[in-house]
Amino acid sequence: MPPVLNVSGLTKIYGAQRAVDHLSFQVHAGEIVGLLGLNGAGKSTTINMILGVLEPNEGRIVIQGHDVARERQAALQCTNFSAVYAPLPGNLTVEQNLRIFGMIYAVPSLQARIEQVLAEYDLTGFRTTRCGFLSSGENSRVLLAKAMLNSPQLLLLDEPTASIDPANAQDIRRHIQAFAKKRNGAVLWTSHNMYEVEEVCDRILILSHGRILLEGDPKTLPAAHGKATLEALFVEIARDSVPDGLNAGERS
Repeated sequence: MPPVLNVSGLTKIYGAQRAVDHLSFQVHAGEIVGLLGLNGAGKSTTINMILGVLEPNEGRIVIQGHDVARERQAALQCTNFSAVYAPLPGNLTVEQNLRIFGMIYAVPSLQARIEQVLAEYDLTGFRTTRCGFLSSGENSRVLLAKAMLNSPQLLLLDEPTASIDPANAQDIRRHIQAFAKKRNGAVLWTSHNMYEVEEVCDRILILSHGRILLEGDPKTLPAAHGKATLEALFVEIARDSVPDGLNAGERS
């Protein structure tokens, strides 16, 4: 099967700085891929280019066979996004926000779909609550419910569990894993929580200065490169200090 997301040669330049530098990777159906790196490594820039918010200087992004540069609407119709730094309007209720975004995505049988996501994300009791009055964990569930409204094939998540308590974070992870495994969705996930990444992701890409320095299974990579934990490996790789034994074939 072709990948749900195919990124090739992606480059974004700001003045003299290359925020993303000829980045290439794929995400397949049923797969959760972690996009990791220090602040400024190019993670959010990459996601914004995939969403069509930023225009790349070079490269190509294809989602479900649709080139984002030429078929942005078709590509984004099967894509959605969630990030804690992009909250929904706080003066609107949960149901009002879901209705507006459902209309934007032209979700068929919208009311029935709203009822489904309200139940699935344990939000039925909050349908008339304004989002500005919700807790961080409740807002995270609303954001994820919004992202699932159009039943996307590709889900982009930028720090989806940041600033929420462990119980709510565990609930969010469970929903995302179910999306990938039970619904065969593709997920691209950024996080600074290495324990979360190891638990959730099938594969990780560690970025530095807009390039992939290392990729592979987060459960086996640390031992393969002489590190006790994924966090120890991440710190070393992200700072461009490549562990002994890392060969050129493992770099982007």
